[in-house]
Amino acid sequence: MEDSPHRISKIRGMRYSDIVMKSTNILELNIALMGSHPLIWRALLIPADCNFFVLHAALQDAFGWTDSHLHQFHTADPYRQRGEYERIGFPMPEAEDMTDERKTKLSAFLRKPKDKIWYEYDFGDGWIHEVTMEKTMPPDPKMKYPHFVDGANACPPEDCGGIGGYGHLLEVLAHPNDEEHNDMLEWLGIESPADFDQKYFDKKHVRFRDSKKALKQYEKGF
Repeated sequence: MEDSPHRISKIRGMRYSDIVMKSTNILELNIALMGSHPLIWRALLIPADCNFFVLHAALQDAFGWTDSHLHQFHTADPYRQRGEYERIGFPMPEAEDMTDERKTKLSAFLRKPKDKIWYEYDFGDGWIHEVTMEKTMPPDPKMKYPHFVDGANACPPEDCGGIGGYGHLLEVLAHPNDEEHNDMLEWLGIESPADFDQKYFDKKHVRFRDSKKALKQYEKGF
């Protein structure tokens, strides 16, 4: 993150609990990492009045990404974009057409079941997540949001080359005689392919960060 962001808005001071109290409804979202086999997916509950930066932080935490690369949201499928669409993200000088994610609510684009947005993480590897709104519900005053619902399969390692690179990594690990096998084990920091289980995911390990702290940390990265 090389460039300085524009002025940080007052959303920095908001906590998840503050947003929940002001929210009129809760969105149930299903998020799938496009191109993954078996499908890597997560489901969570989040207030409709949240802004897109809050969703960004929640997706990072739900999948297990490290939030160490740039990101943006697309209002149309990046693989099938036709006509007008918006990119929503953290504003930077070289991206004047970027809609500010800190000032844009989820409810502006996720209004009814089956509405979708697309979340791109790491512009080099190009991890594209399809975000689908399943339904809405009233907020539960006893529940903290975002709230994790369910998910399956491990998050890929960072910087492994996107979906194609991840597939290659798995192929190399499955063949001990591959000339890249030992190098791949060393890169992953493991001793045996058995130490990397692509199907392992325990939702009990999911923890959501505070949005205020997440935004401060993101600001420091620029």
